[in-house]
Amino acid sequence: MVTGAARGIGELLVRRLSGRGLRVALVGLEPERMREVADSLPGPALVLPADVTDPAAMREAARRVREDFGRVDVVVANAGVATGGPFADSDDATWRRVIEVNLIGSAATCRAFLPDLLESRGYFLQVASLAAIVPAPMMSAYCASKSGAEAFAHALRAEVGHRGVDVGVAYLSWTDTDMVRGADEDPVLGGRRSNLPWPANRTYPAGPAVDRLVAGIERRAAHVYGQRWLRGMQALRPLLPAVLGTLGKREMRRLPPGPAGGTPPGLVGAGGAADERSRTGPDPAPEPAPES
Repeated sequence: MVTGAARGIGELLVRRLSGRGLRVALVGLEPERMREVADSLPGPALVLPADVTDPAAMREAARRVREDFGRVDVVVANAGVATGGPFADSDDATWRRVIEVNLIGSAATCRAFLPDLLESRGYFLQVASLAAIVPAPMMSAYCASKSGAEAFAHALRAEVGHRGVDVGVAYLSWTDTDMVRGADEDPVLGGRRSNLPWPANRTYPAGPAVDRLVAGIERRAAHVYGQRWLRGMQALRPLLPAVLGTLGKREMRRLPPGPAGGTPPGLVGAGGAADERSRTGPDPAPEPAPES
C-alpha cells in the first residue's frame, strides 16, 4: 500500500512494485488519476481515494486492502505536501496543513495498517527528505514535518521490531516531481535553491531514486537513500544547524521585503493543488456574461 500514489514518487513506486509481482493498493486524493495509473499496471491494483489525515478513511482503506488482498506486507507512507517562504509571512492554515499531511498523516496511515503489518511481520517505509537532515530557511513547515516523520519512524522501529515488523526511513533530495517543479516556479524558493551548494542544488531524476526505494523495500532496510550522497549527510548533522544559521542570515538579508498584506504562498505543485481542492472544493464556475 502506497499513499500519495496519484503522481510523483508514489506513482513510480507502485509501477515498480507492480512490475515485481506485488499486488498494489493506491491511496490518495485524485481518484481519476489513480485509476489511470492502476489500469496501466501489469498486476492487480486497488484504488482507494482517501485523505491520509482522516483516521476513519485510513481505517476503511486498511479494511478494503485486507478484504481484497488478504494480507498487507508493505506500507509506504509517501503522501506529502509543501509550502515555502518566510515563517513570519506564512499562512497559518497552509503551514498547519503541511504538518498534518506529512507527519500526522503518516501516523494515521501507520495506525490504520499496523495491525496488518504485525500479523504479516511486514515492513513500514516512511518517506522523509533531505529536509529532515538539513533545517533549511524558507521551508520551516516542510523541515519540521519531515523531521517529525523521521523521528516517528525511528521510535516506531524500536517499539515493533521485536514483533517482526521492520521500519525504514527513505531520504530524498530534490527529485523531479510535480512538487519540486512547483517549488521551482515559486520566485523565492526557486531563487534560493539555485544558491545551495552542490550537490543539493541539483534536481535528480525520479526513476533511479525510486529504484533505490524499491531495493530498500526488498531489503527491509532501516535507511534508504534516494541519492547516494545523502548517506554522507548523516555524519554532518551535528554541524548543520550552526552552519545554516550563519549562512541563512546572509541569504535572508538579500531578500527583498515582502509586500504588506500580500497573499502568502499556498501548497506547491499539482499535488498541493489537489489537496487544496479536496478541502475547499473546485473553483466556482464563472458567472455568465449578461446578454446585450
